[in-house]
Amino acid sequence: MSQDDALKPYREKRQFCRTPEPRGGEPAPFGGEPLFVVQKHAARTLHYDFRLEVDGVLKSWAIPKGPSLNPAEKRLAVPTEDHPLEYARFEGVIPEGEYGAGTVMVWDIGTFRNLTEKKGRPVPLGEAVAHGHLKVWLEGKKLRGGFSLTRFKSGKDEAWLLVKNQDELADAHRDPVAEAPDSALTGRSLEEIEQQG
Repeated sequence: MSQDDALKPYREKRQFCRTPEPRGGEPAPFGGEPLFVVQKHAARTLHYDFRLEVDGVLKSWAIPKGPSLNPAEKRLAVPTEDHPLEYARFEGVIPEGEYGAGTVMVWDIGTFRNLTEKKGRPVPLGEAVAHGHLKVWLEGKKLRGGFSLTRFKSGKDEAWLLVKNQDELADAHRDPVAEAPDSALTGRSLEEIEQQG
């Protein structure tokens, strides 16, 4: 699937003359290791959008409670449309009446490595997403270590689970969402982003 095809649902939901969100389609703005971002999104309900760079777009899941460092906590992850890579640095206010209206913050950002294997062989990330299970190692400002995403329900109401892997960076006593609520890019709170745009 081409990048334009992958981004068609994203573009169809937005009026770029009204929303400051990037349209996408620019040359890849980042180089090196693939990118991940977690955006805190105060829409109808506050949630966290977990995005991984896969095949030239950001594969995206909405996580109502945000990520956890506790391997015993399984966090619901609802897939959303692919986003353009430029979205990884989008921080601002989506106007009332537009899809996803509300304030968006770059809560965490960094790079990741694909750890997905099957029978000891590496599985490309696009294939892993299609098959419904992937493992990645995040190197973010707030999230580090191994995380797994696993599809447990398919069809119209597709849903996944995001779980912290049991490794040296797992910590059942820390809550990154509560400890570090502000932007990893600008240090601003949601309220400051809403006021400043």
